[in-house]
Amino acid sequence: MKLTIYLMLLCSVLVSPLSAAQRIKDLASVQGVRSNQLVGYGLVVGLPGTGEQSPFTEQSFRTMLSNFGISLDSSVKPKIKNVAAVAVHAELPPFIKPGQTIDVTVSSIGEAASLQGGTLVQTFLKGLDGNVYAVAQGSLVVSGFGAEGGDGSKIVVNTPTVGRIANGALVERAVTSGFMQNDYLTLNLKYPDFSTAKILADTINRRLGADPDKGYVIATPIDAASVRVTAPREVGQRVGFLATLENFEFVPARAAARVVINSRTGTIVIGQDVRLLPAAITHGGLTVTIAENQQVAQPNALAEGETVVTTQSIVDVNLDDSRLFKFDPGVTLDELVRAVNQVGAAPGDLMAILEALREAGALQGDLVVI
Repeated sequence: MKLTIYLMLLCSVLVSPLSAAQRIKDLASVQGVRSNQLVGYGLVVGLPGTGEQSPFTEQSFRTMLSNFGISLDSSVKPKIKNVAAVAVHAELPPFIKPGQTIDVTVSSIGEAASLQGGTLVQTFLKGLDGNVYAVAQGSLVVSGFGAEGGDGSKIVVNTPTVGRIANGALVERAVTSGFMQNDYLTLNLKYPDFSTAKILADTINRRLGADPDKGYVIATPIDAASVRVTAPREVGQRVGFLATLENFEFVPARAAARVVINSRTGTIVIGQDVRLLPAAITHGGLTVTIAENQQVAQPNALAEGETVVTTQSIVDVNLDDSRLFKFDPGVTLDELVRAVNQVGAAPGDLMAILEALREAGALQGDLVVI
């Protein structure tokens, strides 16, 4: 398949308004205002025979019963095919308070065939520090399903071993935020760049009336990723200050020249600042075909001898037409796209050309293979 569609996409990206102003909230986040991951281990009950009979599930089941004052003799092997051991995880958003709810995802960690129709029993969700921050419980919503025949044939649609519970966890503990701990706020760029950090600081100083020439500075770039902003200490004023600040618009600096290649899907993205030094490229295909024909050699009826099988090999070499095209100094993305499109190269061919250009030192930009 030729690169016509890919190249049309790249050309459309080239002429798009890449330098449009963007809001601060879309390009940066406030340091200390972040989510926290929670995880827990629990049991899903009420399954229609799609559970499991594993040792750790049995142990968990016995522990759950002991919490209710029910003890089973060690010799008793309970049949618990309607129970499955699961891992439960969730994201604890910033500033969430005890009593509020969050969504949870429930995943089977054993041999359960499906969690469809199951109910998660009370499960503690812990943070990295080992403290319990939420408690999850509720009926699962599972999008997938599976069916199995008596002869062992089966069909599975989506993933029946993963479910979700909307508002399934009740927050029991709040996480302390660093939002009010200092006299300043730190804005962290999502894509670190020294030029963008400098532009961001200048924009804030200009919009808030600061005068760096007279020593009055509100925003100061710390490094390529962070800008420190002096903020009010009073809670209400700080919230209002940040609400105004995050809606300021500015034009970020242009990203570094980069070519990104996904070798698994054949996707190629070329940044607009990629340039080529003088280079000449030829790219052709060499096809070698080897065919072997079996032939039977049989002696004359009056002659003595044995019937033998011989192999005749045919080797054919086919060299496709190669095309040579030249790049002058400072070739732009548009010119590169047009030249490669004229050659009619496939995605794999373009990858080989770009890698060869980099090895030759003719590609001005980073080549990233993912």
